[in-house]
Amino acid sequence: MAMSRTRKTVLIITSVVVVLFLVVLIGLAVLVAAFRRSEPRIDNNSVLALRVAGSLPDYVPDDPLRRFFGSTDQSLSNLTQQFSKAKVDNRIKVILLDINMSSAGMGKAEEIRDAITDFRSSGKPVYAYIEYGTDKEYYIASACDKIYVAPPGELFINGLAANVMFFRGSLDKLGIYPDMVQMGKYKTAVETFTRKDMSDANREFINSLLDDLFNRYVDTIAKARNKSADEVRALIDDAPYSAAKAKELGLIDGVAYHDEIEKELKTRLGYKDSDELHVVKSSEYSEVEPESLGLDKGEKIAVIFAAGDIGSGKSNDGATGGESIGSDTLAKAINDAGNDKSIKAIVIRVDSPGGSGLASDIIWHAVEAAKAKKPVVISMSDVAASGGYYIAAGANKIIAQPSTITGSIGVFAGKPVIKGFYDWLGISNEYVLRGKQAGMFRESEKFTPEERAKFEDLVRRNYYEDFVPKVAKGRNKTAEYVDSIAQGRVWTGGQAKERGLVDEFGGLDRAVEVAKELAKIPKDKGVHRVILPYPRTWLQQLFNQEGDETQTKAAQQRAAVMATLPEDAQRALRFMSLMDHAKSGDPMLLMPFDIEIK
Repeated sequence: MAMSRTRKTVLIITSVVVVLFLVVLIGLAVLVAAFRRSEPRIDNNSVLALRVAGSLPDYVPDDPLRRFFGSTDQSLSNLTQQFSKAKVDNRIKVILLDINMSSAGMGKAEEIRDAITDFRSSGKPVYAYIEYGTDKEYYIASACDKIYVAPPGELFINGLAANVMFFRGSLDKLGIYPDMVQMGKYKTAVETFTRKDMSDANREFINSLLDDLFNRYVDTIAKARNKSADEVRALIDDAPYSAAKAKELGLIDGVAYHDEIEKELKTRLGYKDSDELHVVKSSEYSEVEPESLGLDKGEKIAVIFAAGDIGSGKSNDGATGGESIGSDTLAKAINDAGNDKSIKAIVIRVDSPGGSGLASDIIWHAVEAAKAKKPVVISMSDVAASGGYYIAAGANKIIAQPSTITGSIGVFAGKPVIKGFYDWLGISNEYVLRGKQAGMFRESEKFTPEERAKFEDLVRRNYYEDFVPKVAKGRNKTAEYVDSIAQGRVWTGGQAKERGLVDEFGGLDRAVEVAKELAKIPKDKGVHRVILPYPRTWLQQLFNQEGDETQTKAAQQRAAVMATLPEDAQRALRFMSLMDHAKSGDPMLLMPFDIEIK
């Protein structure tokens, strides 16, 4: 039915009003951002108040509109940059670090500790304030000069626990059979769906991981608090503690509210009782450009962030759901950096449990092409395993934290057989085939012996002819040696370094320094970090400038549904969505990321 003239007029006027509103809104945001971008006034003898909380993604774009609308997203790179600036800023005398509950992993916790230690080398102190702390929060706080806990606060330093969930029982009830093939004794990612309990191999490497992580945790706390390792183990066994008890035991330095700590800082910094303490908030200090302090200046080094599961196509930056690595997006960023003659080296920051074998290989190829032109350095975040290690293996150098989860060099593939589920629903189906192997991926039938043999051969080739040789070449090892330490086994960064899978310990800052050295940039010269791919603005994310509107809505709907589910269920569904790729023959390079260590 044709639209009436009146309706057309109303629609046009409405559209014009909406566009004008957006233009005005953007204009105001830009003006406010420009005003806020002017260097803020930082008083001498100031205290910088920083906060550790949330998931701490490696990178969040510094977008004026995002700040204008009050986004509180905090990234690890922004947090560590605040420490770096404050270290050389004579106006900042102390950092007061408010450590709240964070879902970041132990690798990022170590990177924050490194930033604290580096700041303290300037002779300036860091005070930690905790209201409620678990092992991770206390681990970060232990790097500070003093630790305070609020009077009603608690310290739950109970030790580390690994939670591994299995869904085979649920699948059996639904009539779904996971027909899987794995290559590697320890490639236990499939066991989430094929078993109801841990295999011996699974239990072996999880115990090994926990031993390494726990021993490092104990030794670090012991050194920080001037105790023996045995004393710390005994304290952990007897936890949790009230704030008062924690002070009595020497785990913290004081029991105080936030304002009481500020009073102590006034005394330390020589303020009069009537003076107001100059406290600089993180949001305000972010407006201080690193260049104004002599930082982030010099030759260009590209920093490329790669976070999330690995798949084909474009990356998801988290605006419409969880972050993901798209092979098209990441390969283009690496190629662009490789072809840009003004960029002297490339650092790729990887935080990924892996994903599609095909997508991982495309990214690996881009790394190889770029490495032929300039140095490429990998910085591992919390996790860089399986496909996450595949894309890292060819780099000139690999930098990781001792607690980074890495390795998992192995392959699995398969399909869910849902005939029982069909039967339960009263659904029947028939296949009409042309070609002897045309029915290999029938969802209602298990692999025949011949199909399984061919499928196993495919997975075997991916492991022995692709993954292992490429790691061996990148790490300058024999294929036999790599196979002996691979087999899908997950290692900590410390264990991986002992086996030659990692070159040295450190975070993103150290990786940039290594890239600078490889690019033969003089030590006394600074470098400028160029973030690639160029971050999308808040508006581009909102309107999905690079994508399809239907896909955006679908992603938003999926994100909304996922957000309502328990965390364990979210991890399971992520895993199942990746298995959807595997059922069509795409080998999966994925670690058992449903392992959760707290």
